[in-house]
Amino acid sequence: MSVGSTFAGIHGAYSGLTAAQMQLNVTGQNIENASSTGYVRQRAEQQAVGAPAKVGLSGIGMQAGQGTAITGISNLSNVFLDTQVRSAAASNGYATSRASGYSTVEDALGEPKDTAISSQLQKFWAAWSDVSNQPGTDAPVGSLLAQAQTVVAQIADKYQAMQAGWAGTRTSATTQADQLNALTKQVGDLNSLIRSTVATGNNANEMVNQRAAVVQQISALTGGTVTQNADSTISIAIGGSNIVDGTLVRQVTVVGANTLEDAGSNPVQLVWADKPSVPLSLPSGSIAGDLTVLSAANPAGTGGPYAEAAAQLNALATNLATQVNEVASAGITPTGQTGLNFFAQSGTGPAALGLSVIPTSGAQVPTGAVGAGTNDGSIADKISHLGATSTSPDASWATFVVTLGVQSQVSGQQQTLTTASLATAVTSQQSQEGVDLDEESVNLLQAQHAYQGAARVLTAMDQLLDQLINHTGTVGMA
Repeated sequence: MSVGSTFAGIHGAYSGLTAAQMQLNVTGQNIENASSTGYVRQRAEQQAVGAPAKVGLSGIGMQAGQGTAITGISNLSNVFLDTQVRSAAASNGYATSRASGYSTVEDALGEPKDTAISSQLQKFWAAWSDVSNQPGTDAPVGSLLAQAQTVVAQIADKYQAMQAGWAGTRTSATTQADQLNALTKQVGDLNSLIRSTVATGNNANEMVNQRAAVVQQISALTGGTVTQNADSTISIAIGGSNIVDGTLVRQVTVVGANTLEDAGSNPVQLVWADKPSVPLSLPSGSIAGDLTVLSAANPAGTGGPYAEAAAQLNALATNLATQVNEVASAGITPTGQTGLNFFAQSGTGPAALGLSVIPTSGAQVPTGAVGAGTNDGSIADKISHLGATSTSPDASWATFVVTLGVQSQVSGQQQTLTTASLATAVTSQQSQEGVDLDEESVNLLQAQHAYQGAARVLTAMDQLLDQLINHTGTVGMA
């Protein structure tokens, strides 16, 4: 039985050396990037090289294989876990945006603090009660006018806070759309680099990791779904259409109202830059969360928190003026004037900003009933009880405050839950894809021993060849 050439053993030993060297290099890369954000551990794939096929009668007989070979360097990412992280990031982005909106509104209104509208309304009604008990006295009326100005200022201040909060969220949505455009361009560029790198047989794992990190940011913004393409590129779909398709990238933009007051007639939407008439319906993500926060008020009270609060402030201003004026106009002032209103409304713009106090002195405040005498305070007393009725401005406002509190609590709980879900998903991902230094230490020793073993085989083959070439046929020769 014939055997292969001795030189074949040298080749096999050399292949073992190069394979072990590659294993050492990959293990070293893993260890060096153990703390690198987004790094996914790699593995050099190794397999045995079989013996050459015997051809014809003159072929070499039975022989060992031809060593070993590295067939590639695998990126040990887990598609299921990556998808889970992206989904959790999208849900958390949506919940965080909504929770931020509700929290901002709740903090701005400041209920039930002593400086909040509810408390100021109670002080306003109490001031009317004081006037009814001391009709014609300057001090109680002065306090009433001051408290009325405070209520008017509070309503206007809270409304302006809603305008500012809405405008801030509008800016946030635009900024995030710009960020999305920059991120999708990165993915398109990386797709191009990865495709060309893989096509030439080179390792693109680091670029794949970089792309995965960018894709996770896109998912957090939009809830986009990812599809792996045959040429190692990916596609990302949002709203049913691809925003990234290999190296092709589409841009988006935010259109619609620029002010809170216009949100109802011109809703804020995310659209394709090349088709601005086609709005995108995002399933989740922080941009979708911002868009819901920016939505207009509706009869069901399920609109965006800023618009709903603004609508309630407008209703409060209108109801307050209507109910107080209805009673006040039937009364008489200490100077004998009748038919006077207490509040004025501008008639243009938001009612919350157009409310004002008409009287500038006690002589202009209707306090008594016509014909009841100068010491009558029945009108003031009647006004003081308006806040206690089921249809009072206070009642409607209190109902809204309770509803807002519930919505804020629910949105906060959703944020907490999605944050925990994201943390769990990331932990699972890292346990599978992250670098385990203990495992890599074992791999390092294994590769080191393999290298030493291949080197020893090479040394043995060298000694055999030396014996064959330099010593065969020289025995007995002096």
